[in-house]
Amino acid sequence: MTGNAQQKYNERVNMQPVLVTGATGRVGRAVIAELLGAGVPVRALTRKPATAALPAIAEVVAGDFTEPDSLDPALQGVRAVFLLWTAPLATAAAVVERLASDTRRVVFLSSPHQTPHPFFQQPNPVARSHAEIERLIVAAGLESTFIRPGMFASNAQFWWGSAIRMGDVVRWPYGAAETAPIDERDVAAVAARALYEDGHTGGDYVLTGPESLSQAEQVSVIGAVLGRQIRFEELSPEEFRRETAGTWPGPVVEMLLDAWGATIGRPAFVTSTVADVVGAPARMFRQWVSDHADAFSRSPPE
Repeated sequence: MTGNAQQKYNERVNMQPVLVTGATGRVGRAVIAELLGAGVPVRALTRKPATAALPAIAEVVAGDFTEPDSLDPALQGVRAVFLLWTAPLATAAAVVERLASDTRRVVFLSSPHQTPHPFFQQPNPVARSHAEIERLIVAAGLESTFIRPGMFASNAQFWWGSAIRMGDVVRWPYGAAETAPIDERDVAAVAARALYEDGHTGGDYVLTGPESLSQAEQVSVIGAVLGRQIRFEELSPEEFRRETAGTWPGPVVEMLLDAWGATIGRPAFVTSTVADVVGAPARMFRQWVSDHADAFSRSPPE
């Protein structure tokens, strides 16, 4: 570490902590790892500190967005807040008001609902919630950075992991629909920079992976990493509705079907924002799969 880098590291160690909300989720944990790796003190907010299983060096505190008063101790003396909204909007105004009274910098995990690509322009209740929270943040006069990741690479695990562990066929709709999956570690790297570096106020960062891949191609990549041939079997939208009935929320199913259907025939929207902010390109989908291959591997026979 050079003398200048060492000085900056020492300054971070001595700075006020950054409050990370949604601390036990996949993005929150990755943000904490990035901050701690950069020498930034972390205060992690969770509803259940006793079961958080976070690094011992992080200060873990209790708080709940549905009870804004519970946030007051967590906000005392913080430098900045990573905001990941995980509650109904009813208390959003009160929460943002508290943020504005205790800190100046907020990095909000939003979505690309302003991006002029059909994949992101379908009716989406989550995007509407994000837009309202953004409005509240701006109205409160906070120094804000909006982080807008597209499709997460880790969705592959949640959507296809079970089928791949059990067999060699993935049954799914819109195999030709292209997305640019992004690794949550890249999202976290950008968020962390915005939390501890200057120069990101007003940033509106749309984050994607570096390549446009169809859903069928993504399944093929998983197979190649595992050393297995995995067949993609196309489902109609109606077949997908039937197969997910009772296990997936209906509005989520319709939102995804609309988004996938709208992007057929068009490559995914791809940005260089990760590289622009952190100085290294976003991870390829193949790298994410390689790092998470165990999630797709068959369990050994007992």
